[in-house]
Parts: sequence; structure tokens; C-alpha cells
Amino acid sequence: MATDFTLETKKKVEALGAIPIDYTFARGGLNPFADLKNMKQLEYIFNKIQPDILFASFAKPVIFGTLAAKKVRIPKIIAMLEGLGFSFTEQPNEQTLKAKIIKQIQVFLYKLSLPKADTVIFLNPDDPKDLLDKYHIRVKRREVLGGIGLDLKEYSFNNAPTNPVSFIFVARLLREKGIFEYLQAAQIIKEKHPNVIFKVVGDLDTQNPGSIKKEELENYIQREIIIYPGYVNNIKQWITQSSVFVLPSYREGVPRSTQEAMAIGRPVITTDVPGCRETVENGRNGFLIPKWDINALVKAMKYFIENPTEIACMGQESHQIAVQKFDSDKVNKKLFKIIDQ
Repeated sequence: MATDFTLETKKKVEALGAIPIDYTFARGGLNPFADLKNMKQLEYIFNKIQPDILFASFAKPVIFGTLAAKKVRIPKIIAMLEGLGFSFTEQPNEQTLKAKIIKQIQVFLYKLSLPKADTVIFLNPDDPKDLLDKYHIRVKRREVLGGIGLDLKEYSFNNAPTNPVSFIFVARLLREKGIFEYLQAAQIIKEKHPNVIFKVVGDLDTQNPGSIKKEELENYIQREIIIYPGYVNNIKQWITQSSVFVLPSYREGVPRSTQEAMAIGRPVITTDVPGCRETVENGRNGFLIPKWDINALVKAMKYFIENPTEIACMGQESHQIAVQKFDSDKVNKKLFKIIDQ
């Protein structure tokens, strides 16, 4: 079941022998009556198809899917949180009142739902500490999966171009993804190294208060500090044509874009925060920097500009780590083992 099927993804699901079923949940909606109504719809669907196992992923499906599954007595309930989201993410300035209220509501709903799951899966070891332990949520069983993995044949190793050196940022253009730190670091580097290329790939999210404003982004584009193609369908090609992957995020589950860059063979500069630190061994395949630290980001970028041969060396290490940790075949075997236990 999914909330965002397209005709194309439905056909792919059907080709696997599964039956796609639509249902509704607003990802960022705060209307409790709408969510309760949609939970009732889930109960109806569950009663109709009588599944043996519910596997729910992401916050709202985990909360309301678990509650609905328990009510209709589905034999096994698996809940997977791929990250804790915005309300659990530290900000350089104090969180807004709205974010604090949302966090309190989420914690309350997790206290209601997670104890009803047979297993709760997280992607990194920090998330269960910051949610279950900190808020005294007792669950039957917890597991840490690591990254959700990817097809290494699709994201095969490719030598990085280094003339000129180029950096790429791939994410939604939100404050908590580190877009402002990336842009400011790019501006500083460009003053002394005008030939270095900085790319930004991802959507503007005008509905999100943390999104960069269109006019701010345009300013960087017009001054030729960044190249911005917007949202693209060929992320792999953009990463392949870049030297170093950069994600100065404030918190993640385990970011898929970083896994893709590692598989392709790119060094990574990212922050020493939950989720991101699962992808980099500092000094081996890239650098871990403190969150919000523009000077540290500039220093890490300068290292690759001044030592371009390290791009190939660290890129090889990234690929090796991806093979060890993020191969979807290995991850899926681990996931099925967790579900079967």
C-alpha cells in the first residue's frame, strides 16, 4: 500500500506479483480528524484483505497503520521509521513553537502506537535512543537495519572527473538539509578558486518554512556561484559527472543520495550527526564535519581542491563501504530475517 502511486509505479508493483492499493494521508497535514478518518479507511482495507503481516514505513503510516492493524488483529505488525523528521532535528536557532508542539504530539502518538508493533525498525542507532529511550517508550523489540540499500548494478563504480573539481548537493532545498551552509561555503571557495564548480540538485519546497526562497537561489545562480538544474530524473548522471558529494544535513535516517554517491565512487563530505555519520569513516572515504560549521565545510572542500588525487582514493573507499553496507541484496536479506524472527 502507498499514498503516492503513479500509473508507472503501479505497473512495476503489479509486475512483482503484488496488488497496489491507494489510500490517503497528507504527509505534513495537521488535521487530526482527517487522519482519524483515513485510519478508519485503513481498518476497512485491512478487514477486506486480511493480511498476515503489516509492514508500515514513515511516521504517519507507522502511527495510524499500526493502530488500525492492531484493531483488526493483524497477526504481525512491523513498523519502520526511516528517520525522526523535522521536529526531532536540532536547529542552529531555537525550534519554533509550532515545531515543539508537533514534536509533543508525535511523541504522544508514538507512545500509543509503537508498543502495539511486534518489531520497530530504525535505520541508525541514534534514533531509537533519541525516541524510545529518551521518552520512555517501551516496545516489544527494536532493530537497527542500517541504510535501506540500493542496486549496486544500477549505481556502478565510475571514475570521478577532477578537471575541474566539482561538488554536488542533492536534496530538497531545506535549511535542515544544509543548503544554506553549502551555498555560503561555495561563495567563499569561488572567491579564490573561480574554476571550481558547485551543483545543486533538488526541489524548492515552497510549502515548507525552512525552504530557501526562490529569489535567494536565483541570486546564487545569476552570480554563477552554482549550477541549478532543479528537480531531475537522472540523479545518477549528475553524481557521475561530479567529483565530490556534499550533504551538510542536520539529521537523517541514512540518506539514500549519499549511498548512491558512494556506490558510484565519490568521496563524501557530511555532518557528524545521526544518519550521516553512518556513511563516512572520517579521513577514509571523506570527512565528517560539525553541523552548521561553514568554516569546517570550506576546509574539507579545499582539501579536495588542493589534493585532487585524493578524490579517486577516497572514492574507491566509498565504493567499498557501499558494497559492504548498502548492497540491497544484503540489506533485504537482513530485513527479511528481522521480519521472520
